[in-house]
Amino acid sequence: MIRTIHIQGFKSIADQTLELGRVNCLIGANGVGKSNVLEAIGILGAAANGRVDDEAILRRGVRPGLPRLYKTSFASGRIPPHITLSAEFGSAAAYQVSLLNPLDAPEPAWSFKTETLTDGANSVVSRGVRGNLSPTAGLSALKVVELAPASEAARLLHTLQSFAIYCPNTPTLRGMTQDMQPRLPLGLSGGGLAEGYIALRDNSAAEVLDSVLELIDWANDVDSTETAGALLSPSVPRSKQVLTFIDRFMAADRNTLTAYDASEGALYVLFAAILCLSPASPRVFAVDNLDQALNPRLITRLVTRLSGWLKAADPERQLLFSAHNPAVLDGLDLDCDDVRLFAVERNSDGNTCLRRITLSAQLSKLNQEYPLSRLWIMGSLGAVPNV
Repeated sequence: MIRTIHIQGFKSIADQTLELGRVNCLIGANGVGKSNVLEAIGILGAAANGRVDDEAILRRGVRPGLPRLYKTSFASGRIPPHITLSAEFGSAAAYQVSLLNPLDAPEPAWSFKTETLTDGANSVVSRGVRGNLSPTAGLSALKVVELAPASEAARLLHTLQSFAIYCPNTPTLRGMTQDMQPRLPLGLSGGGLAEGYIALRDNSAAEVLDSVLELIDWANDVDSTETAGALLSPSVPRSKQVLTFIDRFMAADRNTLTAYDASEGALYVLFAAILCLSPASPRVFAVDNLDQALNPRLITRLVTRLSGWLKAADPERQLLFSAHNPAVLDGLDLDCDDVRLFAVERNSDGNTCLRRITLSAQLSKLNQEYPLSRLWIMGSLGAVPNV
């Protein structure tokens, strides 16, 4: 798994290191830089794939923008010449890249200034002078084909290359709006939810699927159909595959609902479960605002399942997600090192700062009296707005 991410000079992040577990939750006030952390990894993934441009970053769920919006710029300090990003994997593999795109004359693709890839004591790529190579082409993406697939350096590059930030929205999950990035297993916004669910159902053990469906307490069954004409108004846009739900409380002759009519909470639960469990999901991925549209008790139950789902699908699969609902914290087992909680805040200079929250003796004592959700609201964990 990826052990460490280092971010320097990216958006609101001057210089921060993130030590990852299997499940990584980012909490904090609006605008402190939670999404910036996820997008920095997206940029690193594009670099690992050999090119950083709008197409590459959009495919990874990163918001496109002008170069001046990506580079750290604080009134209290100088603008760094490069954005530097790195990741460490397994016992010793590491990848680092420094990227540049001129503020005054931006190019379609960012330039690689330095790039290193190491596999333990062995250097695979080490470069500062490019010679005759294009400055916009990464070398590690070319060199990885020369490595043994099982080497840590190759696994690190492949893990970064497939990284994506998923951000579901209700119209896309319902099949009413096209997903602009239809990546496997279900699109970055959930446009392929029906196809992703059917693939998961057909390739999962019954007990795995049961652990998902029991979170949708009103439904007896979930399926998919291509002939939803009798279930949807002709005026409703639809995708080829349409999810169907059997409502256990309704009469048998009218108990079938489509994703258009069903609870949006059920759609968000399926979205998270498919990403965790599908063989087609990236080995490392992020979900921005995992808790949206979910009842507090439901999001707590969902979060308790995440680590087990990830581990069952792939022992090296990792998830990062941001959240604002305090109930998320009550689903995190902070006694388990695989599960990590990070407070994201801004310091007096406006820099985004990351702080891992662990169950210290003092916090454990407070936690005996109050759940973590309550402690966050009370301000005992930090990561709250100054309002």
